[in-house]
Amino acid sequence: MYGIEKGCDYSSPIGRLGDGGRLYPLSGIEGDPMSKEEISLIERRVIEAQTIVPLIIAFGKKVGLEQAKAIVQRNNEEASRDYGRRCATTVGANTMADLAREIASWGEGGVLEEEVLGHDERTYAFNVTGCLYVDRYEALGVRKFGYCLSCCRDNPFVEGFNPKIKLKRTQTIMEGAPYCDFRYTLED
Repeated sequence: MYGIEKGCDYSSPIGRLGDGGRLYPLSGIEGDPMSKEEISLIERRVIEAQTIVPLIIAFGKKVGLEQAKAIVQRNNEEASRDYGRRCATTVGANTMADLAREIASWGEGGVLEEEVLGHDERTYAFNVTGCLYVDRYEALGVRKFGYCLSCCRDNPFVEGFNPKIKLKRTQTIMEGAPYCDFRYTLED
C-alpha cells in the first residue's frame, strides 16, 4: 500500500529494505545492536510521522499548513513513483499478476485487512476494511496528516510500476470512509 513491497529492493539513507518490508539499518558499525535490528514498514512510517509532522506544522506557520502538507505529499509521491519503477525492475516484470502479488504483501502481519473483489489479467479490485496506519496515526494524534504521509503513495507507485495500469480510488479510511476502494485496470 505504501510503496514498500516484498521482493523489491529498496535502500534509503537509513537502511536497506529486505523481504517482508523490513528495514535493515545501515549503521555498518560492528557490534552495533541496531545493525541487526529490523524495522517494519509500519514502524518506519510511525517514526517518519513523529519526525515529519512537527516540521509540517512549523513550515505551515510560514507558508500555510495546506501548502506544507502539499510539499510533503509531492515529495512522497515522487519517491513512490521512483520506487515503483525500481520494484518492477527488481521483480523482473510488471503485469497485473505481479502487481497483485506485491500489493498482497502490503497487508502481511495484519497491517491491512483486505477483501479481494476480483482479479484477472486486466483488473484487480479490493477493499481495505482495516488499516493499522490509521490506528497508529490516530494514536499519535496525526491522522489528519496521514494522507500526505502514506495514502498519497499508492497511485504514483503503480504509475512507476506500470504506466498502463491505472488505479481508481474514491475514498480512504484515513479520510473517514468505512473502507478504501482500490480498483486497478490495465489499459490498452
